[in-house]
Amino acid sequence: MDGIISYIRRKLSVRVSLWVVMFAALIFITALGFLFYQSREAIRQEAINRATQILDKTSLRVEGIMNRVEVASKMTEWLVQRHPDKADSMFVYSRAMLLNNPDFYNCSIAFEPDFFKDRGRYFSAYSRRDTPKNNKMGETIRTSLGGSDSFQYFYMDWYLMAKLFKHACWTEPYVDVDMSTNTGEMVSSYCYPIMDNEGKVICVINTSLSLNWLSQTISAVKPYPNSYSIMIGRGGTYFVHPDSTKITRETIFTKTLLEPDTALTALGHAMQRGEEGMKQMIIDGQDCYVFYKPLADTGWSMGIVCPESDIFGGFDRVRHAVMGIVVVGLLLMLYIFIKVITRELSPLRRLADEAETIASGNFETQLPDIQRTDEIGQLSQSFAGMQKSLVKYIDELKNTTAQKTSIERDLHIASAIQRGMLPKNFPTKDDRDDVQIYASLTPAKDVGGDLFDFYIRDEKLFFCIGDVSGKGIPASLVMAVTRSIFRTVSAREAMPDRIVSNMNEIIADANDTNMFVTLFVGVLDLPTGRMRYCNAGHDAPLLAGAGLGSLTCDANIPIGVMQDWKYSLQETQIFTGTTIFLFTDGLTEAENANHDLFRMERVKEVASQALAHQQHEPKQLIDMMTNAVHQFVDKAEQSDDLTMMAIQYTKLERDVRFSKRIVLLNDIQEVSKLTAFVDEVCEVVGFSPAMTMQMNLALEEAVVNVMNYAYPEGTHGDVTIEAKTNDVRLKFTIIDSGTPFDPTAMEDVDIHQDAEDRPIGGLGIHLVREIMDSVNYERVDNLNVLTLRKKLRKNN
Repeated sequence: MDGIISYIRRKLSVRVSLWVVMFAALIFITALGFLFYQSREAIRQEAINRATQILDKTSLRVEGIMNRVEVASKMTEWLVQRHPDKADSMFVYSRAMLLNNPDFYNCSIAFEPDFFKDRGRYFSAYSRRDTPKNNKMGETIRTSLGGSDSFQYFYMDWYLMAKLFKHACWTEPYVDVDMSTNTGEMVSSYCYPIMDNEGKVICVINTSLSLNWLSQTISAVKPYPNSYSIMIGRGGTYFVHPDSTKITRETIFTKTLLEPDTALTALGHAMQRGEEGMKQMIIDGQDCYVFYKPLADTGWSMGIVCPESDIFGGFDRVRHAVMGIVVVGLLLMLYIFIKVITRELSPLRRLADEAETIASGNFETQLPDIQRTDEIGQLSQSFAGMQKSLVKYIDELKNTTAQKTSIERDLHIASAIQRGMLPKNFPTKDDRDDVQIYASLTPAKDVGGDLFDFYIRDEKLFFCIGDVSGKGIPASLVMAVTRSIFRTVSAREAMPDRIVSNMNEIIADANDTNMFVTLFVGVLDLPTGRMRYCNAGHDAPLLAGAGLGSLTCDANIPIGVMQDWKYSLQETQIFTGTTIFLFTDGLTEAENANHDLFRMERVKEVASQALAHQQHEPKQLIDMMTNAVHQFVDKAEQSDDLTMMAIQYTKLERDVRFSKRIVLLNDIQEVSKLTAFVDEVCEVVGFSPAMTMQMNLALEEAVVNVMNYAYPEGTHGDVTIEAKTNDVRLKFTIIDSGTPFDPTAMEDVDIHQDAEDRPIGGLGIHLVREIMDSVNYERVDNLNVLTLRKKLRKNN
């Protein structure tokens, strides 16, 4: 079977021939089906008409005989009423009934008991037709006096029915017994009552028809060889049936008692109701048509059963012969078509072989010269032209492929450069005890336009996240420029609004392509948890800590749009354990195959699950978010760059082991007090003399710097120095209420530069930075707060 299917798939001539033959077969089947249907309906209608006509004819014949019985009974009534007192005349009348009507079986004129007192109690003039079986001399009519003590006729059904109803009626079949021969005949009688002037029944005329004669008359009706007739009485009893054992012994409903047959039951009820019609049903395992009709007013009904095999036998034989001829013709047509089409397509086969040779790489192969003007000839010419074009295309493709390879290599290098610009080392709890950071960037193409960056300077975390309009190489170039500008500007500026404003001025000034960048810049003061931030049209970050919520952000425009836009500064307090989750719109606008978006609701749902499972550390949170996006998007192609960054503030408040405070006037003469203060503190924490000297040097430089710059000349003020130590570090806090002055904003001094070339100033804060582990400045409540920290080590 598989070999045949494979052969058909490989041979075009076979497939075309099959399609033609199947189409022709469809037409033939449709046409023949319609013809067969119409023919079958015509035969069916002819069978109905034929059976109906025969049924009507037979019914008329039987009804004609029954009408003769009724007419003869009425004539006899006239004679009886004319001479009611002449008993002997009654024998003449009953005998005349049979002589004048050869179809009658017997006739009796039965009078009421003691009607003829001189004749005794019983008087019934009875005449019966003898058959040659009972009379060797041939058929004759015997007349006798019916009635005796052993046969009291006035109690018989035929007599009582006529007497009680006082009108003529037909009886159900019964056996008429000849007492002289002790033989009987199955008959049905027509009982006709005769009444006197007072309306009293004086006698009943009983005229019988032989059921055998009736059965022979009806059974002779055979429209088809295997058809047969039936007749039932009022109760459904069979009077006529091909199986003589059922006559008078079974009804039409007998069979349904053992095997329920709704169709047969419906037929019986219809015939009992005196209906006329036709039913299609199954009788003895055969599909049959049953035609039925009532017999006059007797309450009887006759029917003809015609098997479908008789009605449609000839039609089925013709149909089978025609279908056989059609099948043979279609097979012959298929064979001829395959041969003809195969011969016509042979040049196409040669052309296909040569085309395969060309496809294998041998482009110089000579195609066959097909001298034809039809479609195959045109196809050959087209192949020749295609061969020439293919050779040219291959050469061009080699050059294009080489160029594409070079471009892909350049893109790969550009992608590596772009990734190299982003931070790779993320602080963990093993690195710092105040902050953890993790970030990921997945470009939609080889290079993308998303960016993130962070670094720590003077105990402040500077961070940003941004999204350049567009994708691909142009966006990646703007991304690289933006990230570089952020590093340059934030190195000398600590306020996020000024960082964003400076970046906006630089980018907008040279933005000939009208590209823009949504940007969020934040500066988190690590010692205090105080965060200042500025948002330039970017999605607001989420804060996940004790609860989940979005950071409130002002509606600023992206950078690069308007050069003179005034960006606002916002501030919030970040508590220990809080995670700042930043992302680009590639997260909320991630699409699945149905173009449904991930949306902010799902982002918050995943973040809530992370909080519930205590998995809101930066890497845990981003891993959960990445998995959620991948499950949502499934196999859909990534449509936008996706960048996420999580910052968790983990600063812990440690117990203070030692605390000391001193307040100095802004006078250089007060520095000696500072030295004694620092010596005492260093002695408590156990610093070595060398380290104590360095601490004095750093504190003196920082305090003198405040005295010189915080308070203008001639202005008096205080400088407060607080010293606190815990198990980890020593912290000095210098507080003054003078002019706002951030010594950490000064650029680092190039100590390798010649003294003559180095600008004045900045050396003192450089020295402080070299000695202390961290230097942090904050302006809090109109106070300058400078914090110096030094970790406690064993070798201190």
